[in-house]
Amino acid sequence: MNEPKLISGNANQSLARAVARRMSLHRGMSVSLVDARIERFNDQEIFVEVFENVRGEDMFIIQPTSNPANDNLMELLIIADTLRRSSAGRITAVIPYFGYARQDRRTKARTPISAKLVANLITEAGIERVLTLDLHAAQIQGFFDIPVDNLYASPIFSLDIQHHFAGRMDSLMVVSPDVGGVARARDLAKRINAPLAIVDKRREKAGEVAEMTVIGDVTGKTCLLIDDICDTAGTLCKAAEELMKAGAVEVHSYITHGVLSGPAVERICNSVMKSLVITDSIEPTAAVKAARNIRIVPTAPLFAQAILNIWHGTSVSSLFDPETLGPIYEGMYSAA
Repeated sequence: MNEPKLISGNANQSLARAVARRMSLHRGMSVSLVDARIERFNDQEIFVEVFENVRGEDMFIIQPTSNPANDNLMELLIIADTLRRSSAGRITAVIPYFGYARQDRRTKARTPISAKLVANLITEAGIERVLTLDLHAAQIQGFFDIPVDNLYASPIFSLDIQHHFAGRMDSLMVVSPDVGGVARARDLAKRINAPLAIVDKRREKAGEVAEMTVIGDVTGKTCLLIDDICDTAGTLCKAAEELMKAGAVEVHSYITHGVLSGPAVERICNSVMKSLVITDSIEPTAAVKAARNIRIVPTAPLFAQAILNIWHGTSVSSLFDPETLGPIYEGMYSAA
């Protein structure tokens, strides 16, 4: 049986190397990234050349479509086309952060559904399966005519919370920063057996929050704000302020994808939040790594196991269970 082979674009090579190291541990043999060059011509056209034979191989492309979204998406598509024309047996796109996911519906007349367009492009490029993490909207899976495995960060977050808040789990309250994210927050609340509150927000216009109302009693509670994406961090920081005004003792945030564009890092460092926990689905910048109250949890163990499960033809949904995920993160959260 052929071994699974990994190839990485330029979007998050540190994550790709970490996945390869984890797979090496699981397989008991060296798993390395396929030798390839991905470069740009002077006019910024992307060129890909693979230096290893991939005929008949089970290929996994690790490439989040994060900022710059268009460049990283084109890299993914061109790598897929390269592998297809090189007679790869099967091509799976591992997209830790799925860009354009926020454009999943028409919000007003004469606007696109860009997430569907991206799904079409991925399928036409020859990709046969997609593995991603915390899609902004679960229904995006239905935009594809190929299998989509959507992993969840909440089992990892629950392990992290049980480790870092050991001894004070009874004082925790999970908070959704908007009504749309209630399902995600409720899932984590069930995992850690904590109550749920909501911050209802009203926008005057895009990017500006006019008013916020806390729904639920947070007096004396350590609040955990849960969301999938943190972009400019304006909503998150304002929600933390409202929770403190409503009587919360501390506010921490758990966000899957740390887009953290513009003034986000500065806002977070100056906010009332004690900590912001993000995953490494997007390559963290130097400013993110240096921020005193931002912490990064790894997703490599999760993706490595998911890739092996896909390769073996076994269940990926088993990774939603903390009892299955716990041993994968053993040592990291030994006190959990």
